[in-house]
Amino acid sequence: MEALVVRRLGDPTLPPGGDDSPFEAISGDQPVPELSSPTSVRVRVAATSLNFATFLQVQGKYQERPPLPFVPGSDYAGVVDAVGPGVRKFRPGDWVCSLASVGSFAEFIVTEEKGLFVVPDGCDLVAAGALPVAFGTSHLALVHRAQLKFGQVLLVLGAAGGVGVSAVQIGKVCGAIVIAVARGVEKLHYLKSIGADHVIDSSKENVIESAKSFLKARGLKGVDVLYDPVGGKLTQDSLKLLNWGAHILLIGFASGDVPVIRANVALVKNWTIHGLYWGSYLIHRPAVLIDSLNELLSWLSKGLITAKISHTYRLPEAHLAFAALRDRKAVGKVMLVMGSSAKSRL
Repeated sequence: MEALVVRRLGDPTLPPGGDDSPFEAISGDQPVPELSSPTSVRVRVAATSLNFATFLQVQGKYQERPPLPFVPGSDYAGVVDAVGPGVRKFRPGDWVCSLASVGSFAEFIVTEEKGLFVVPDGCDLVAAGALPVAFGTSHLALVHRAQLKFGQVLLVLGAAGGVGVSAVQIGKVCGAIVIAVARGVEKLHYLKSIGADHVIDSSKENVIESAKSFLKARGLKGVDVLYDPVGGKLTQDSLKLLNWGAHILLIGFASGDVPVIRANVALVKNWTIHGLYWGSYLIHRPAVLIDSLNELLSWLSKGLITAKISHTYRLPEAHLAFAALRDRKAVGKVMLVMGSSAKSRL
């Protein structure tokens, strides 16, 4: 089978097989993984998602560093290829999606039955493969942790990225008033099209003044929930907009700058600061994560949310996919598509 193998840590935007590339040359001679237990399932991967965490992991800059060599990749969707004798819920041909710590940038992956989710009728495999990490992160953050309520104000930084787009959509499902911050006219137009109440171009506008003007015009005091995958100065500035009792959701630090939030200010203003490392729920609160993903798949099948696919690439083009992520060209998700089996099932 084909697989993207990391042979050494390095720049994932370099073509596989090059002298300086972290990746081995793509070939079809990687072994197909065998079923590892009576309850294991082998999935033929149709589509798998690029996340910023994977970009960091290939460089050795992520908190989890798998031993070399390894196949990167986390969330994916595909078709069941084989099942162990103890599997009861799935059979070959079923459409499924899941997540892994590593391994989805390959034509086949093996996982346990309990870690798979049924892709509902009417959904396609590319959209299902884009769902778990981005939408799962935002759902747990907004619904489970911040308990976002109807009429509250949600400020989303980095709103045109994978997690940002999902946060805007989930905010609207919850009935929130959403302020979305991104860079570029195309991204702002898209965010308006999915329901953002106010959009701000951080490359041209003063984010704080624009947000304050909107809030004043709507008769609103401030922001109730801050969703932040960016960090840096933008986080520090955004704190000026927060209401008493606001929730701060720390999703990541795409800017490369980890912000400092002063504890005495959080105390006086009764802020709740949430660190959200979504993957750790699989270890510490798996039932919460499973319920969250099942609700998201239900929302996807009903059209309440949509997975915006910005770019799709084949496995040998993975370096181009990583470059699109690095250069912030994406509006929504960047995906690797393995074959022709990712079309909609009606």
